[in-house]
Order: sequence, then C-alpha cells, then structure tokens
Amino acid sequence: MNQQSPTRVVGTRTDLLCNTLEEMIIDGRIASGERLDETELAKRFGVSRTPVREAIRALVAIGLVEAGGRQGAIVARVSASMLIEMFDLMAVLEGMCAELAARRATKDERARLHATHKRLIATLEASDPDEFYRVNIEFHDQLYEFAHTKFLADQAIRLRRRLAPYRMRVTYQPGRMRDTIDEHQAILLAIDQSNGQSAKEAASAHLKLLGNDLTDLLAVLPEMAV
Repeated sequence: MNQQSPTRVVGTRTDLLCNTLEEMIIDGRIASGERLDETELAKRFGVSRTPVREAIRALVAIGLVEAGGRQGAIVARVSASMLIEMFDLMAVLEGMCAELAARRATKDERARLHATHKRLIATLEASDPDEFYRVNIEFHDQLYEFAHTKFLADQAIRLRRRLAPYRMRVTYQPGRMRDTIDEHQAILLAIDQSNGQSAKEAASAHLKLLGNDLTDLLAVLPEMAV
C-alpha cells in the first residue's frame, strides 16, 4: 500500500531515506518493535551509514522510532492506554483546527474543501482504499491549513504522523470509510455556516476512538505494541 505522503521536502539522500522508512513503518512493512540496523539499511538502500543515522534521528524526533539501549533504534511501541490518550489529544487538536477554519476559511478555501470531499466520495465509489486514504489525508491537511494557525497545524500533523500506523487500521475497518464521508460532511456543514463550536464538535467526534472502532483496534494491538 502506498500510504500517507511525508510532509518533509524531498531532496537529500537523508530526506529520501527518511521518507521511505516512514512509509514502511506506516504501512507495516517494518513492524512495531523491529530493530533498525544501520549497517543492514545502508547496504539495502545503497548508501553510507551517515544518511541512515540521520534518517533514524529524524524518525526518533517525530516519535516513530525509539533510540537507546543495547538494541539500538527500534520502531516505537505504544501501549493501549497511551494509544487512547494520543487519539484523544488528536481529537482535541483536530477540533481546534476545525473551529478556527469555520471562523477563518475564505470562500475559495471552503470550495477547495468541498472539492476534496467530492474526490474522496469518488474513491469510495471506485472501491480504491489506498487512494481514499491519500485523499483523506489531503482533506485534513487542508483543514489545518485553512485554520490559519501554523503552530497548531504543525502539532496536529506531527501527532498524526505518529498515529499513522494505527489510524490506517481504523480506516480500513469495514464500513469505516463510509462513516468518514458522513463525518466529513458534518464538518463541512459547520464550516459553511461559520459555526465554530459545531465544527469543533464534529471534527473531535471524527477522531475519537469509540465503540467498535476502539475495540477492533485494540484487538490487533498485541501484534503492534506492548
């Protein structure tokens, strides 16, 4: 699966390698708890150990990788309780962005959100889950951008990247993509009406892990976390 597009500017070998490793962690090709061996990775990607080391440091900085100890760098593991806390915080940040977007988004920006939402519907109707995931990320990126608050948006994106391996599993649960469409529609309606409180509540509810979404995700956590 080709999943969430990295937010960094691609250019150097370190950038390219970091983006590749991030995608591999997000889509599960590198599992939670797996060791990142600098020598093996350098050989695998045909680079020296320096860009590998720098890429790992960048992944440590965003929380996808843990460093230290005899094992060296390993893909971060998250407990069930910590995961729930992280989703709760994501819901708060998302709600704040939606509230500000309802107050600050221009007419053109609102039209762009609707256009992206229509593309998302098309990917659902085409039964293309990979493209659905990608367009869904684009919708949320626009929501952060149209809130016109750089620091808050940066924090939301940072946490989203940390949660990406788990959010993906929620997205691909049966019926979840259809629910996403309905929940986005509620966010859009509130933004169109410049109703900050309703936008906040709709966006927060969209990111909350509740009911079947929560129990289904926790059911697979033993493979991913300790």
